[in-house]
Amino acid sequence: MKNNMFNILKKELREMFRDKKSLSMMLIIPIFIPLLVIGMSALFESEINMPVTDYNTIGFDYELTDVEKNIIEELEINAVIDTVENLGEQLESGEIDLYVTKENNVYTINGDDSDTTTYASNLAESYFNAYKNYLQREYLVSHNVLSDEVLNIIVLEENITVEENYFASYIISYAFFFIIMAITVSATYPATDATAGEKERGTLETLLTFPIKSKDIIIGKFLSVSFSSMITGLLSLILTVISLKIANHMFTIYEGINLMLSLSSLIFAVIVIIAYSFLISGLCIAIASKSKSFKEAQSALTPLTFISFFPSMIIFMMGITTTNLYALIPFINYTLIFTDITSGIINYTHILLMLSSTIIIIAVVLKIIIKEYKSEKVLFG
Repeated sequence: MKNNMFNILKKELREMFRDKKSLSMMLIIPIFIPLLVIGMSALFESEINMPVTDYNTIGFDYELTDVEKNIIEELEINAVIDTVENLGEQLESGEIDLYVTKENNVYTINGDDSDTTTYASNLAESYFNAYKNYLQREYLVSHNVLSDEVLNIIVLEENITVEENYFASYIISYAFFFIIMAITVSATYPATDATAGEKERGTLETLLTFPIKSKDIIIGKFLSVSFSSMITGLLSLILTVISLKIANHMFTIYEGINLMLSLSSLIFAVIVIIAYSFLISGLCIAIASKSKSFKEAQSALTPLTFISFFPSMIIFMMGITTTNLYALIPFINYTLIFTDITSGIINYTHILLMLSSTIIIIAVVLKIIIKEYKSEKVLFG
């Protein structure tokens, strides 16, 4: 029996490594991870280090006092004095980044929702805070009040420990999301070819006539697809580590931060990748087995790619933390546990619950497929 299973496994692996499309899915997709890590890091860097000249052109619909002009000069603001109508047109054409209108003592900052306007708005707020501080001091002095005793009535100091760099957390999380997607994509083609593909070519019918148990056929196919997924996942992890090391030295946004994962984190990351590879391979084979043709199986498996990716995105954006319940839910558990691992949190209970959930789901899925392969249903639907 074991020989039959291993013979099926060898057959599937041989066909897989001969198929250029299977190899491309397995080996080429992970190459996009360094592009993702380096590209997003460069984007973050450019936004953080945007030169002030890119957002310092601010319009005013009133004449500035000498004090205001001095503050503007200190903050390197390029002031444009014009009417509201003209300033509005200049904003639309991109000649100015925003403009300020004044009615009595009410100043209004006008702009759009672009990133440049956000930076310009922060600059304008700095200007008004400085100007307001000057006016307050002048008012107190004119009323014979010591300004420092009023304006500095309390002293505020900060002692905040920065535990995590936002950009580092963001880039590591997205790298893992891409690993999950790469594993999913890598599993879909060999699973489709090993089931619906064989059905369409007529080789499955021949295989079922051999004195081989359905159990051996399915487990052999399942292990071959899982092997393909694991190669993709582990290669993706290796390229992620390399790209994080490069990004760590290349970009100033990671200054003082070590993006590299510890050895224990890498070991548990490998465990998560292997568990996910087994799960997604079983699901891909189960779905593809019910399809009558290669094209139909590909269409049926497409939603699985989105299902594997979007829960991770939602979890990251909502800041959900791992619980015993979440550790049991497929797709969600892998993302949460990996996020914990990259943060240095190793919760053995959550990892065991994730592994238990994965094993149970795989066992149920394989049992259903084996039952199908025992009947003519697998051939004729």
